[in-house]
Amino acid sequence: MDDLLLRRVRVGLAGSLSDVRIEGGRIAAIAGPGQAGEASEILDGHGGTLLPGLVDTHVHTAQWSAARRRIPLGEATSAAHTVELVLAHLLANPAPPGELVLGAGFRDGLWPDAPHKDLLQKALPGHPVALFSADLHTLWLSPAALKLIGREHPTGVLLENDCMSATAELPVAPDDVIDGWVADALDAAAARGVTKIVDYEYADTVTDWRRRLARKPLPVRVSCVIAKYLLDTAIERGHRSGDVLEGSGGLLTVGPFKLFVDGSLNTRTAYCVGHYAGTESHGLLELPPEELEPLMRKASEHGLSPAVHAIGDHANKIALDAFANVGCAGRIEHAQLLRAEDVARFAELGVVASVQPAHQPDDRDVADRHWHGWTARAFPYGALHRSGVRLEFGSDAPVAPLDPWDAIASAVSRTDDDRPAWHPEQAMPLEAALAASSGGRTGVAVGDVADLVVTAVDPARLSPAALRDIPVTATVMSGQVTYAS
Repeated sequence: MDDLLLRRVRVGLAGSLSDVRIEGGRIAAIAGPGQAGEASEILDGHGGTLLPGLVDTHVHTAQWSAARRRIPLGEATSAAHTVELVLAHLLANPAPPGELVLGAGFRDGLWPDAPHKDLLQKALPGHPVALFSADLHTLWLSPAALKLIGREHPTGVLLENDCMSATAELPVAPDDVIDGWVADALDAAAARGVTKIVDYEYADTVTDWRRRLARKPLPVRVSCVIAKYLLDTAIERGHRSGDVLEGSGGLLTVGPFKLFVDGSLNTRTAYCVGHYAGTESHGLLELPPEELEPLMRKASEHGLSPAVHAIGDHANKIALDAFANVGCAGRIEHAQLLRAEDVARFAELGVVASVQPAHQPDDRDVADRHWHGWTARAFPYGALHRSGVRLEFGSDAPVAPLDPWDAIASAVSRTDDDRPAWHPEQAMPLEAALAASSGGRTGVAVGDVADLVVTAVDPARLSPAALRDIPVTATVMSGQVTYAS
């Protein structure tokens, strides 16, 4: 359909009842009920609230789609408990002999014991088992799984670069199977109001998404991030961040160029000014300035905008210094711990803070232990917002579910359970959280691209906790209905 009429929607928070007509993928008219004209397709909003479509600015799409099928380990309280969860799942869902058993979502930052390959060997002798941590920075392998990828390791617990390279070496399903999983995951995202994602998969995302689009229409737009190892390839292809990929109908664009400065909080590899409580470790510096800056400069000179992973406060300082020295804008992914003097530098340098608010309630206990005394500076979304920094929200799925309402609720409430808000001074207003989850859009107006979501109730009328479960009536991407309840 080339035109669509949304009837009986309230435009914006506390908005008045209106009809909205869409033509050629853009909003053509907003008027009172019955006054916006006619269209070949009509969708009744039933008095719901019309908002800009939601954007998840940090997704590992293939891993997220696969994780939805892995053994869930988020409730594990120890290494031993993790093994029990794996065994219980396999008892109910037996795996064929020799098939790789995959689990995901464990967080070992507070465990009383340590994961080890021998625990998996004792429970599942000779069986290949690969368990991913929630933050994707740790991979726990059984002896048989290590053998499967031709590796030896004293504990079977691989961190950071070892984790990521081993992940790439594990057997994977055929492309057509993975693409089917991805299609299912995107449909689920559209059902929550998502109209665009930024794919940070460590792969040739451009090639993968061209293939997927050729197989099936996409319900969301996709920005294809360039992995570090593909920088020269991207330059040879003439890719520039923001460019629309030819033949994609505007659905696929070239994303930023991804680099890692440090690790993660749960793995205690985020690079910090101080040392972790009870240790002499400051974390792991993966890319020192003398290596980081030339890569950023090369990418920037060829039109590729850097997206720099930095979690610890020292890592963020290094990343901001690099942006200043190179003289380019870009993004810092995560920005979980910041020195007070670095907060305003994001705005001064034109650097986007690409953050994942659902990580804050997930990691509050780990932060209290390992970042003791620093947590007033942790996940500082309120401070960044007040300093005029452009914030954009993502999930880092599968680290957190691909659901922007989870991020919005976490940013507004600073909690996801019955406990009081954690550092409530760092909460954000609902309007600002919605904009950060909408690619910066603050409203719906004539002429806008028709990437839209209709919620059954006005988000402003809900408690922060209720935002997580807000019912979505419809999602529209480029004037096409991608979900209707």
